Amino acid sequence: MKILSSDHKELNTYLKAASEWIGEETILCFPDGEPKEYLYDLMRDYPQRGGKRFRPALVLLCCELFGGDPEDALNSAVALELFHNFALIHDDIEDESLLRRGKPTLHLLHGIALALNSGDALLGLVHETLLKNHARLASTTAVRIHQHLNKVMRATFEGQALDIGWVAKRTFPDRTAYHEMIGRKTGWYSGKGPCQCGALIADASAADFDTVGTFGEAIGIGFQIRDDLLNLTEKSETEAPSAGAGGYGKERGGDIAEGKRTLITIELLERLEAKDAERARNILLQTREQVSESDIDWCIAQAESTGALDAAADYCQKQADLATSALKKLPKHHAQTLLAELVDYLTIDRKA
Repeated sequence: MKILSSDHKELNTYLKAASEWIGEETILCFPDGEPKEYLYDLMRDYPQRGGKRFRPALVLLCCELFGGDPEDALNSAVALELFHNFALIHDDIEDESLLRRGKPTLHLLHGIALALNSGDALLGLVHETLLKNHARLASTTAVRIHQHLNKVMRATFEGQALDIGWVAKRTFPDRTAYHEMIGRKTGWYSGKGPCQCGALIADASAADFDTVGTFGEAIGIGFQIRDDLLNLTEKSETEAPSAGAGGYGKERGGDIAEGKRTLITIELLERLEAKDAERARNILLQTREQVSESDIDWCIAQAESTGALDAAADYCQKQADLATSALKKLPKHHAQTLLAELVDYLTIDRKA
């Protein structure tokens, strides 16, 4: 299925086509057996809620960028989407999140134990799906892809450990520690990993592999900081974000209620007067149940008035510039145009 063609010039059209293709193939991965009520229906839940699916789209685009066939990239793209949904289930439990794609999180619907188990099963399905590459690709290539995505998973888990560890240990990181965390977690998982996966499938050169990694890491980091900005500036909606429909799909101010250490909170704490900085720290150290709506509103107002939000937005722009610079060094191809548009969509213009 060649979804990158003259019929799909605009980014939203491409993402919609890619999302539908990946979504259909993802659902086909789930066994049609028992126990449906306690396992397989839960595994299908998040994928069936929709989402942007830009990570698997990056695999497809970068495969085509280097002259590969997107059909060859399908199993790897689906595996990455499965891993994404596994990570969301566990992340929602760890953060005690209330909403995911506009609906109650899986653990609120079914309890922590069943949600955890369905997430574990999704991770197992990731490896099962990657093994399908051996039937279509050279075994050496299939092994390299599997090794690469294992590296992506490990980096994600390391970054997540720092992210939730700071909250658990009541620690406020400095900029250096923060950049290490976001580089491992979102830089790999949401950008570098998918882009380099596509390059591996297309047998790109070592130099291009490194350059597309730089491109991907920048958009991954920019995407996360943009997401942090949206968490404080967009209203919660009941419609899941997609390529063509809006709706933030998460709770407004959830990062504050969860005590997240983000670039915005680092900027905020540096800019506030001592008394207000202490108040902000105390809010971030409270449990979710202790944080009130007025606490969230106060933090958001302070982030806006001190310029913390603007500083984070400026950093998004820097990541966009870095990604654009790296992209210009890569082969001229019609996929490059969509990747350039994707930079702005993920890091600057995105509203969901």
